[in-house]
Amino acid sequence: MKAAVRYYTKTGNTKRLAEAIARAIGTEALPLESPIQEPVDVLFLGNSYYAFSIDPEVRTFIQSLDNAKVGRIVNFGSAAMLNSTWKKVKVEADKVRIHLDDREFHCKGEFKGIHKGRPNEKDLAAAAAFAKTIMSEGSGGKTK
Repeated sequence: MKAAVRYYTKTGNTKRLAEAIARAIGTEALPLESPIQEPVDVLFLGNSYYAFSIDPEVRTFIQSLDNAKVGRIVNFGSAAMLNSTWKKVKVEADKVRIHLDDREFHCKGEFKGIHKGRPNEKDLAAAAAFAKTIMSEGSGGKTK
């Protein structure tokens, strides 16, 4: 099963998660500016809330995806205040007819002194374990 990791970050927190996920599954974490060139079974997509929504760059990236090249998206990210971006990503993934896995990884992220040191080593290890689980299950994994 082939996977790719793409992320958007303003603080570096999501990049750290993306790198942990990529190391765990043997690929490279790349920013959204790097398009998906070859077909992948799983796209791990890292993002977070900015002004109570996903960043417009994340929206644009999802809209650029080809459903013939991406089997499904697995959402991950961190945030200081709000939790999951899953619902926002789902809306965009549905528009391009790409399944969004119902599982995601989310942890606290440091922002302006809140949740200092997060994501920490425990969070990074949990993100890596999550990615390994997704990859070990093959193309299983329900979608909402």
